[in-house]
Amino acid sequence: MNAALFAYSAAGCGTARRVMECLPELDFRCYAAARIASPPFAPIPKPSGDFYGELFAGVQAMIFVGSTGIAVRQIAPHVRSKATDPAVIVLDERGQFVISLLSGHIGGANALTARLAAALGATAVVTTATDINRRFSADAWAARNGCRLSSLSAAKAVSAAILEHDVPLCADVPVTGPLPGGVYSGRSGPVGIHIGYRVCRPFDVTLRLIPPMLRLGLGCRRGTEAACIRRAVEQVCHDNAIDPRAIACAASIDLKADEPGLLEYCRGANIPIRFYSAGELRAVAGEFTPSAFVQRVTGVDNVCERAALLGAERLIVKKTALDGVTVALAEEKWEVRFE
Repeated sequence: MNAALFAYSAAGCGTARRVMECLPELDFRCYAAARIASPPFAPIPKPSGDFYGELFAGVQAMIFVGSTGIAVRQIAPHVRSKATDPAVIVLDERGQFVISLLSGHIGGANALTARLAAALGATAVVTTATDINRRFSADAWAARNGCRLSSLSAAKAVSAAILEHDVPLCADVPVTGPLPGGVYSGRSGPVGIHIGYRVCRPFDVTLRLIPPMLRLGLGCRRGTEAACIRRAVEQVCHDNAIDPRAIACAASIDLKADEPGLLEYCRGANIPIRFYSAGELRAVAGEFTPSAFVQRVTGVDNVCERAALLGAERLIVKKTALDGVTVALAEEKWEVRFE
């Protein structure tokens, strides 16, 4: 996680240094008021212009050591959405209080606040209703476990309902541990939570938490454009009621490692891609859809199915060919863990 750290007084700089010691894994950009700035603190420009806005858009966390008023004034013009805004935390200059100001759940500010307060011996100030009432926070759990939310409006409806009464939760993957406060096992009701990669609606208002548990196997003709690959993947997902946001990574044969359209598609979809040799793909056990042409060109009878299954548990969508693109999907082992 990369973070911007700000201090506005000499005492604040001392507390900011303690913050860096408490969170050594964060990649900090450090700034201080010009009159007190010295390494590792760069001077905050005056007038600040787009300084705070550029950082707000470019980091995952902003930590202010100073008054909440300073923080609010600097971030207010740039706040857009809880889905994309960074975590914003404020500490007083003596490090007595750590305040989660923005993006407490999805951005992780609440968790970072609790951790920082414990390390500093400070008081954590968290005001989100689910946290203070010890109710299940679906968006916070999703953020901790790398899941995507199907929609913010459904998340809002679930959060409101869970403060009034328990809501049902169902999952297409194994669940371990006791269910947290605010949810019970069920598959019907006006509002509820579903965990899995299938597009479904077991509840009138369904919040789907989408785990990154699918591997996408790809093959394509030389010169296939990224848009064509994207359409093929989207069509396969649609036809099989699969949410494409569940795709954790893509895979293909190493002969495609320099395929521009394939690389562009993966960059645009923000998924990593791994390339395997023909020998590695041949070693994958299972029953696959053979192609004499693919065998002749690549040295292996099937690329997309074998590439998808390598490192996964089972094939869920066999080879599908669309406009010169072959697509397959495999499921990785994944479970819901409540502690």
